[in-house]
This record gives sequence, C-alpha cells and structure tokens, in this order.
Amino acid sequence: MLKKRIIFTLLYGSGSFMLSRNFRLQKVGTIDWLQKNYDFSHIAFYIDELIVLDVSRAERNIDHFSDALKVLAKGCFAPIAAGGGVRTLSDARQLLRSGADKVVVNSALFDDHQFVSTLAQEFGRQCVVGAIDIKQEVDGTCHVYTNNGSCQRHELVTQLLEQLPERCVGELYLNSINQDGTGQGYDLGLLDLIPHQLNLPTILAGGAGHSQHLIDGLLDGRVDAVATAHLFNFVGDGLKKARESIRLQDVDLANWPPLSELKSDLSMKGIAI
Repeated sequence: MLKKRIIFTLLYGSGSFMLSRNFRLQKVGTIDWLQKNYDFSHIAFYIDELIVLDVSRAERNIDHFSDALKVLAKGCFAPIAAGGGVRTLSDARQLLRSGADKVVVNSALFDDHQFVSTLAQEFGRQCVVGAIDIKQEVDGTCHVYTNNGSCQRHELVTQLLEQLPERCVGELYLNSINQDGTGQGYDLGLLDLIPHQLNLPTILAGGAGHSQHLIDGLLDGRVDAVATAHLFNFVGDGLKKARESIRLQDVDLANWPPLSELKSDLSMKGIAI
C-alpha cells in the first residue's frame, strides 16, 4: 500500500505568489519574498510533494512561470507537480525541464481529451495530475468549474468524472471552491461524487487551516494525500509540527530521517542544501 502524503500548494500569478479565498486572489509576494520566508530546501523535508500552479488571471507567461519554478526546484528534494494553462506538449515539456516531475492539467481534462491522451503517451500516465475544481451552489447542487474558476460546466459532476480519460491520468487533485482559503476544513463530501469505477489516487484540497484538518482528510480511506495552500497558517515550523501531529495519529506517512541527519548525509556526499 502506498504511503499517504502531505502536499504544499503554491499559487503563482503574473509574477507574484498568491493567497486564494473562494478563488479570489490576493498578492502576497514575489519569488524573492517567498525564498526569504519559505526555504523550500528546508520545507521539503516535512512535505511529500510540492504543487505549483499558475493561476494568472491575465495572459499567462510560461517563461516567467518556468523561471520561478526553477528557483523553487533548486535544492527542493520533494517531487514537484506544476501546471496552469498547460495546453501543448511544448508547455508540459518546458515545465518538466524547469524542475517539475509531474504536469497538472485542469480545463483540458474536460474539453481536450486528445491532448491529455497525448500527454500520457509522451510522458507516462503517472506524470499527469488531473485537477478538478468543484463548487457547491446555493441550491445544493455541485458543478465543476474550469478556466481558473470562471467557467461553469453544466453537466453533473459524477457524469463529468465518468467521462475523464482515466487511463491518461495518474491521480486526481480534488479542490473545493467553497472551502478554498477559508481554513475551515476540507469538504469530505466531494469524495462522494467520485464514481466507484474511477480508481485513481485522490489528493484532497481546499480548506486546511491547521494540522487537525490534515489529519481528518488523511484518516478518510478514500484520500491518498491532502494539500494546503494556506501560507500563513504553516509559516515557520508549522509544517514540521503538523507532520509530527499527524504521525501521532498513526497515519501511514513516510518516515523521513531527522533533518540534521539528512543534512549530514548529503554534506558527506558533497551536496549543499
């Protein structure tokens, strides 16, 4: 059985990193600010994966995004998934060459199955993460939104998920627009919308505000990983403490050696971090 994972998600928009609340964005700082406040060569020892998404509302610049990704990837030993507006093999290839290990696709999952299939053929299914943003409307119905949350799909969520190119996607990133950035916990009800036959590892996102929310998500048998994009709630040694709290709950996380031990081992191998 695969170990469960803790994932940190970073949102990038037009040169800055962002906080998001219900998909409304607020600028936090540039890559220089991020490097000063979040040393990802250090944080990588307390997370299992880093996801970086370009959520730019204006026209995306993949060259600038790739440059930021290269900075983040330097010294970050956790696997990185990156995406946002990926529509061509060239886009995907550029992200992978800039430090990403996986490519995240969202809108193309629903309107360009051929492209998703081509991605899987070119790079392998395990390299493709399908990101799905879901919003519960005031009448209780749920809809998938694409294009940075600006386009509502009118089909039933379960119906859309049944149509996913399953053999072309390695895992799902399931995100609640309602809970996004609220810090009030995950919407575990989203998991009920996944068709039983869609046998894919699932990352749950949207709503984590502290370690207990991560624990609640990971203790659900349908969840393979939890993600948080809440920068300020996990500043300093917040992620370290969260991981320690989760391990006390007997969640089957990878048991990394102490950071000091890893640094010593890497130093002996001539690798500086």
